[in-house]
Amino acid sequence: GAGGVLQVGLIPPLVLKLKTELDEIQELILDTLSNCLRVEISEALAAGAVTVLKQKLSHPSAAIRSKAAWVLLEISSHAEGKVAVCEAAVIPALVSLLQDTQPQVQADTAGALMFALVTPQGRSSAMGAEAVPPLLKLVAEETSKARLNAIKTLTLLAELPEGRKTLLEHRDTFQQCLDDPNEAVQRAAEIAITVIDWKP
Repeated sequence: GAGGVLQVGLIPPLVLKLKTELDEIQELILDTLSNCLRVEISEALAAGAVTVLKQKLSHPSAAIRSKAAWVLLEISSHAEGKVAVCEAAVIPALVSLLQDTQPQVQADTAGALMFALVTPQGRSSAMGAEAVPPLLKLVAEETSKARLNAIKTLTLLAELPEGRKTLLEHRDTFQQCLDDPNEAVQRAAEIAITVIDWKP
């Protein structure tokens, strides 16, 4: 299991193998890393995983792009991972991946952004990378797999004055989500509207 992989110090060699292995093997490595990084990420960070994963975000294979975004989500769920993702300028790469043609890639990317944007540095990086338009597009698509993550990510951006100002003009997009069949989407939209409407 994940504990065993961590105990025998396999994370650094796995990160290295990501650079050279065949696509099918890369997918397996990304799955393994995803499981391990729920537990502990310092070895992966020390091995330069964030930079390698950032490169994988532009891989020709949709499965690899999606899994790389998912592993970055796992990394960003830890405090030190959020910092590493910001420092390696991964956020602009994730923002451009929101426009991927594959719905699963979009969903995993929006999820990774949601975790990375918890920090002020992450939020300002996303605003600088113009994350709002592609995220709004995902919120507006009723069938979007990424809808929930996109709403939550935009809610974080609405905590910035310039984010709130921009999103006030798109309040209707969130209003439409109140009729979404998914209750989680409805709740997220309610919270987003509350944050957008907040007057300092």
